[in-house]
Amino acid sequence: MKQIKIFVLSLSIVTLLGLGNHLGTAVNALPPPEEIPEEILRTEIITEARSPIDGKPLTAAEYAQLQEELQTSPPPQLNSNIRQTVYLIRLRKTLLQLFPFLNF
Repeated sequence: MKQIKIFVLSLSIVTLLGLGNHLGTAVNALPPPEEIPEEILRTEIITEARSPIDGKPLTAAEYAQLQEELQTSPPPQLNSNIRQTVYLIRLRKTLLQLFPFLNF
């Protein structure tokens, strides 16, 4: 019985000392006051952009024009030999997954 009392007393002392050490510390949970909150940044209208092609800075009008041009222009066509080679490589990869014992 005496051992339990000593254990409870020592546990209480350790807990009180641990809590006492943390009472004087400053809390750093808040961001610095000069930082702009994310909620405000999300509502800002972005007037500057970068080109997805070369990364150069663009105005909003130039960016909109570039996006329109990219959507209307057809994608570049591959050479028929390259297209055939890519097809054969994909076919070979699929066949090797189905038949791993083939050596070609």
